[in-house]
Amino acid sequence: MGTTSQLRMTVYASLMAALTAVGAFLSIPIGPVPIVLQNMFVLLAGILLGSRWGLAGIAVYLLAGACGLPVFAGGLGGIGRIFGPTGGYLLGYLPVVFVTGVISERFGRRTVTDIIAMLCGSAILYACGVSWLKILTDMSWTKSMAVGMYPFIIGDALKIAAAAAIARVLRTVLQMPVSLPQR
Repeated sequence: MGTTSQLRMTVYASLMAALTAVGAFLSIPIGPVPIVLQNMFVLLAGILLGSRWGLAGIAVYLLAGACGLPVFAGGLGGIGRIFGPTGGYLLGYLPVVFVTGVISERFGRRTVTDIIAMLCGSAILYACGVSWLKILTDMSWTKSMAVGMYPFIIGDALKIAAAAAIARVLRTVLQMPVSLPQR
């Protein structure tokens, strides 16, 4: 990868970190886990930037929040947020963006693949977040899923649809590869 390409990807990763922070400010508190837009940007980072650059952007976002910058839901920050009820979702962003990026890279960057990658990423996010919530609060699995997953399924499906449409447009506008190069 040339210097210009690395610089471009660094800018894109930084932009995704910033957009993820903006997505956290659009927060609707409905219990211990708020409705946020940031997971859409995490999924977009994976399908647009790939596994490595997407991971870099989301790692920067999490590091900024852990250091105290107010980039988490509700304009909060600090390491305590990572150890709170939403910590499993926050830490889950790392495997989510990585796996989403790997699927997108390996199977071609097409809308169908993007949707499959984002569905897999969302399943990983629910697994991380609900498990963390259950362990932290000692709720039953049923209650943990009722609080940390069920209220979000319809919204997350809409975010996946929006992210797929956004990715399709951005790949054209930013001249990003739509599918993998032939080897």
